[in-house]
Amino acid sequence: MDEQLYAIPVNDAFGEDGECPVCIMYDTLQNNAIEFTMGPSYMEDDVRMETNKVGFCPKHVEQLYGNQNRLGLALMLHTHMQTVIRETEKLQKKGRAASGGFFKKNTEVSPVVAYMRQVGNSCYICNRIANTFDRYIDTIFYLYKKDDSFRRKFEGSKGFCMDHYAALYEAAAKHLGGKELDAFTAKLDKLFLENMQRVCDDIEWYTDKFDYRNADAPWKNSKDAVIRTIRKTDGIQLKL
Repeated sequence: MDEQLYAIPVNDAFGEDGECPVCIMYDTLQNNAIEFTMGPSYMEDDVRMETNKVGFCPKHVEQLYGNQNRLGLALMLHTHMQTVIRETEKLQKKGRAASGGFFKKNTEVSPVVAYMRQVGNSCYICNRIANTFDRYIDTIFYLYKKDDSFRRKFEGSKGFCMDHYAALYEAAAKHLGGKELDAFTAKLDKLFLENMQRVCDDIEWYTDKFDYRNADAPWKNSKDAVIRTIRKTDGIQLKL
């Protein structure tokens, strides 16, 4: 089963001391995708055909730029732009969408606008991550049902970011049913709220420390509260 193939990275992520194990899995996939794209593969025909077609989202093109392989990125951006120019020229010849009449608004999106939105919302890195990430989510539920040690890891975790809490909540109905689904949902809900509250309390104390009356008070567990809060709310891992 595919789930068994992905058991190691899923177990490893839940074994780390992080605010969202699912974010840890996603970060690993993202880093691997960036390294793959900026390695020798960017010269391969099948990779370039896809990057020419879909391009990159703002988040991932920024990460590609930070990889320092500026020549590789420049080559991909150049041929992607050539593709965009070529396709836009074709669509411009079709003109705007047909008018709905004098008293009707034109609600049909023009071919040019549709194409710009399509390319603007597509990303080679996102696509590369998506399939494996979905298998990771499936594997979480596979292990939760089959592996008592993983279930203990799950229930002993520090919860999840908002996005991945929602992803697990939604996916649960596909993998569980009846009382098993109800029990999992109750545990998931508790994990999320208790750990959100824990981090919320930490960042509250972080702000209180800037009050002169608390200048000599201990920081407790709040020194890194800002980056942990950002992880919880936005799924982004920052460093001190």
